[in-house]
Amino acid sequence: MSTLALDAEALYLELLAGVRAMFRPGMRLVGVTSGGVWLAERLQRDLGLSDKVGVISSSMHRDDFARRGMTSGAQTQIDFDVNNAQIILLDDVLYTGRTIRAVLNELFDYGRPSAVRLAVLVDRGGRELPVAADFCAARVALPASQSLSLARSASGVFSFNVEAG
Repeated sequence: MSTLALDAEALYLELLAGVRAMFRPGMRLVGVTSGGVWLAERLQRDLGLSDKVGVISSSMHRDDFARRGMTSGAQTQIDFDVNNAQIILLDDVLYTGRTIRAVLNELFDYGRPSAVRLAVLVDRGGRELPVAADFCAARVALPASQSLSLARSASGVFSFNVEAG
């Protein structure tokens, strides 16, 4: 595992500005486990929001469940009525679009939101499904043999890890 030469903290500040620009009163933040949840929690604090962020897991709706199995991430916890809610869905890295497809299916198990906007820290391309972020702080190109993920230190500082797949 190595650290990618992207400054995750600087990209977080860009994400904060982008989410601040798209945020409207009454919108709710929902983070995809685990990196998206870390982003949502920090955004909640930095935007001064009192509402608890939602946590959403893709594990129950993965189309590659047989290959990946159950992940060790947190389970879905949404403590607000999803029906007619305006949601900003947060994830650390957008790649194939399969995780976003799975979490949208999970979200609709809880109700029908009026709008879902996607904000990501990094879009690495390589889409297999027609999914696009409303906001991304950076676009990077990595070989398909590598995976990119957000890491968080004990003090809450963000960095990136890149691993050979």
